[in-house]
Formats: sequence, C-alpha cells, structure tokens
Amino acid sequence: MKSSRELFETYSKEVYRTCYFMVHDAGDAEDLCQEVFITVLRSPWRDVKYLRAWILKIAVNACLNHLKRSRSLSRKVSDHAFMLAGREAEAPEEVAEEREQAERLAEAMERLPDKIRAVLTLRYMHDLSLAEIAEALSIPLGTAKSRQHKGLKLMKELLKNSGMLESEGGNGVYEQAGTYTEAALK
Repeated sequence: MKSSRELFETYSKEVYRTCYFMVHDAGDAEDLCQEVFITVLRSPWRDVKYLRAWILKIAVNACLNHLKRSRSLSRKVSDHAFMLAGREAEAPEEVAEEREQAERLAEAMERLPDKIRAVLTLRYMHDLSLAEIAEALSIPLGTAKSRQHKGLKLMKELLKNSGMLESEGGNGVYEQAGTYTEAALK
C-alpha cells in the first residue's frame, strides 16, 4: 500500500503535465495540481481500483472548471507556444518555422471544445485507452469514441484551413490529424 508521499511522487508530474496542457499556464497548472492532490488525499483513495485514471479524472475536471472561470486560454497558448515546438532546430529559419507551426497547432487545440480537448489530451498525451478515458471522465465508452472522432475531424479541418494539412483522399487522414494532435500536446 502506498503512502501519501509515494502517491504524490508517483503521479504529480503526470497531473501537472495534464493541467499544464489543459490550461497552458505554469502557475495555474501548479495551483491545479495542488488542488487535485488535496482532493485526492482527502478522499478514500486507497479504495480506488484504477487509481491513475481516477486521479487524472480529478485533474481534468479541475481543469475544465478552471477553464470555465477563465477564458484567456488563447493568450496563454500564444505566450507559451515555444514549449510546444519540440526539439531545437539547427538553423534559425527552422526554429522560427517550428514555433509558427506549434502556435498553429496550439491555436487549433484551443479552438476545440473543452470536453473534446480533454479526450484528445488523455488519449494522445497520456496514451489512455478509450475505456480508461470513459471511466476517467465518467462518460459512456461510445461518447469517448465519438468525442475522439469528432476531435480528430475538427483538428483535420482546422489544420487544413491553416494550411498545415494537405487535402487527402481519405487514406490516413485521421491518423495524420492524430499525429498532429499528439505533436500539439507534447
């Protein structure tokens, strides 16, 4: 059986990362992470069967509540878009291009409805299965599937409109949108 300290050390980075990618502000993410662990530690967490999914559910719900209170997400994403750019490129032109692409990806993610963004974050950032996402968000499995499908479809349209995604005949479109979604979240 884990102690409270071991629980925090095991899941704190994952909770923080989830909070950060949901709210796009380091300070808010730290506050939400603390709020999540206060909630977890005040609950009978030792009786929970799927502890990781349960903790991430609390984190996502805390983030969704925070986003409802504060709608300045687009400003925060543009302020921290450099963190979404990935590895540093050799040439300054490549760095600028990667940052611009990361900003467009972040803007596309920001335009998604909060509930759909939560599903895509859990799926592509944490590699949770759809069943785990459904449990974490307290939604039916079919709803998780449809939100993922709708999210990838919306990402495809947003990326196509921004010029980042070429028009394709349908082969691998959702996989490519999923890849871009995963890149936006990492």
